[in-house]
Amino acid sequence: MPNDEAASPVEALSAHFACPGCRSPLARTSPTSVRCPQDGMEFQRVDGIWGLLAPERKPYFDRFIREYEAIRRAEGRGSQTDNYYRALPFEDRSGRFAGDWRIRAISFRAFLREVLEPFEGRRNAPLKVLDLGAGNGWLSYRLAQRGHAVAAVDLGVNREDGLGAHVHYDAGFLPVQAEYDRVPFVDGLFDLAIFNASFHYSPDYRTTLAEAARVLAPEGQLVILDTPVYHDPRSGLEMIRERQARFLRAYGFPSDALPSENYLTYGRLEELGSGLGIRWRLSRPFYGARWAIRPWLARLRRRREPAAFLVIVGGGAV
Repeated sequence: MPNDEAASPVEALSAHFACPGCRSPLARTSPTSVRCPQDGMEFQRVDGIWGLLAPERKPYFDRFIREYEAIRRAEGRGSQTDNYYRALPFEDRSGRFAGDWRIRAISFRAFLREVLEPFEGRRNAPLKVLDLGAGNGWLSYRLAQRGHAVAAVDLGVNREDGLGAHVHYDAGFLPVQAEYDRVPFVDGLFDLAIFNASFHYSPDYRTTLAEAARVLAPEGQLVILDTPVYHDPRSGLEMIRERQARFLRAYGFPSDALPSENYLTYGRLEELGSGLGIRWRLSRPFYGARWAIRPWLARLRRRREPAAFLVIVGGGAV
């Protein structure tokens, strides 16, 4: 693909698109379209978002996207103002989800301190970063502010809570509609691949991790943020039942359109690392004293184990 936009590191990422079907490099046919030379599929950029979801996969995701967006709208996610998005994750200017964003902000600061800043120090140059499950793009924005070239991948493209929110930011990143089991980039491109509160939506963790590892450079790192982790898988199964019952009562459907794995266990993480040649490093951000005593209270009250949210970093993938 001709690199006719090399002056912009962000747009230069689009010179490395790969077909979500056969993974062949895509050829630029216009400023807003690319084509696979192998199978002839064409993909367009609409409203600033590259649509790189394989056509045959769209029906598979239709129900999930419809239900997910219905829930998010009913919850009152998103805003019409630029300042709302540019304040995330440190401030929820809507006032509706301050507790959620407090957790996200702590996780993000831990990621900066323990992963990104050391990587920046070693590289001393802009990084290429893949934000998988980018949502409204707040993480991509924060990384773009630091000078990195970021591709934001998600299924949702709406303007309030999906990739369409890219219009609210004053630091650019590359919004791409795609699935993260078919990442539409060539091998070995990225320094970091980050699952931003999204890894648990994967139908098969092994497939998802292998695909993320494919697009990482040899010294690249995988990062999993804000996915629930349990010691006992029975606690994870109970969490799923609780959530489905809550959604059924509130919205009339259990929000189970995709067969997602939904949570991690320490044993599952070890199994994945062993099978894929990934060395994991785990850190536990401090979310406050009340959060820290949750496991003790759960045991005292004979309730299921509460989820832990860790910064999970993987390297050495093969």
